[in-house]
Amino acid sequence: MTATATILIVDDDADVLMAARLLLQKHYSHVLTTENPADIEAMMSEQRIDVFLLDMNFAIGRNTGAEGLRWLQYIVAEDPDAVVVLMTAFGDLNTAVQAMREGAADFVLKPWQNDKLVATLRVASQLRQTRASLTALSQPPPREDMVAGSAAMQKVLKLVARVAPTDATVLIRGENGTGKELIAQALYRQSKRSDKMLVAVDLGAVAENLFESELFGHRQGAFTDARQDRAGRFQAASGGTLFLDEIGNLPLALQAKLMRVLEAREVTPLGSDHAVAVDVRLIVATNQPLERLVASGEFREDLLYRINTIEIDLPPLRERLDDLAELVDHFAAAAARKYRLPEKSFSRDALAALAAHHWPGNIRELSHTVERAVLLSDDDHLTAADFVFTRPSADSQAASLNLEQNERHLLETALRNAAGNISHAASALGITRAALYRRIEKYDL
Repeated sequence: MTATATILIVDDDADVLMAARLLLQKHYSHVLTTENPADIEAMMSEQRIDVFLLDMNFAIGRNTGAEGLRWLQYIVAEDPDAVVVLMTAFGDLNTAVQAMREGAADFVLKPWQNDKLVATLRVASQLRQTRASLTALSQPPPREDMVAGSAAMQKVLKLVARVAPTDATVLIRGENGTGKELIAQALYRQSKRSDKMLVAVDLGAVAENLFESELFGHRQGAFTDARQDRAGRFQAASGGTLFLDEIGNLPLALQAKLMRVLEAREVTPLGSDHAVAVDVRLIVATNQPLERLVASGEFREDLLYRINTIEIDLPPLRERLDDLAELVDHFAAAAARKYRLPEKSFSRDALAALAAHHWPGNIRELSHTVERAVLLSDDDHLTAADFVFTRPSADSQAASLNLEQNERHLLETALRNAAGNISHAASALGITRAALYRRIEKYDL
């Protein structure tokens, strides 16, 4: 099963990079490579890298490990939650010990054994998850100002203000990209538990075999790789608020266990015979029709009754177009700050084109669309021609459907407007640097 994690392999030997990538891409969702350690800075600035597999020696004829240690120190300073596994062809025990003292999680020798390397990185990626969870728990969620002037959103915010101070369980419904997490954060901030933790779990991103451990915790030895006790999210959120996003993805067997937890207010970690009391305010969200899942036997009816004490229905963007102009200004200003560009205005035909689009991806799609236009346009006044929609608008006219021709044109435009900056061009296109490099090679740009 492929784990959701980003691995960056840094080695000046192209053959090593190829071998490691081919091995690890079977196990991880994103595997990036670079021969130049100087790329680390830019790659860290544009995305979260969970685990670094970092060579210790880059200069031919040197085997001191000094350069690898220097980059280890840089990575740890920039992202204390990052996990670094160092590798070298020279089995210098003293260097390995120093690397561990400097913050490395592990140390492997080249040539590696495939099974051992995979196992080492599996433990490293789990360590990253644990570190990130602890960091998130120690900080309040970022406050994000919501654009919500439309009548539909004002109705939502009034309901939020009414139920937030209570401990009632809230079910937030809405299509993908409508802002369910923002509403969960608003409920938390206005609650009596706002001085405690808000712990969020995206159930759509958790591997099925890890659901129970993730939610309820486990004891050492409960399963392979359970090398130490780990508190689940219910225990971590005790006293505060637990937000379970995409509740419809919870397997049926665990739905029964979740029911018992909500009724008894206690959890039993995997591998334990003893229950642990928990006190959480529960907020859940879904983009799925739960009643239809109940009818098909995929979701427990009693659990649905338990989680929908209060329902908040978020309108899709197409039903709150009164907010469109303000949202566009908000996202454009954010993009201008991000890329250090002058703020840009929008023509009437640009706003009309945006209003005519169906927005299947809702606010999230609008944000990416505006950011792309701000970055790629040479003009400070944007028109309809500056916007590229991922799906056709309701009134869109026929256009060229040649996939390669359109892709090449987008790549050329992105590279030209980013003045050849790969990081900026990749961000504007919504792809990784590695993906952009592959396409540059494909089209010989």
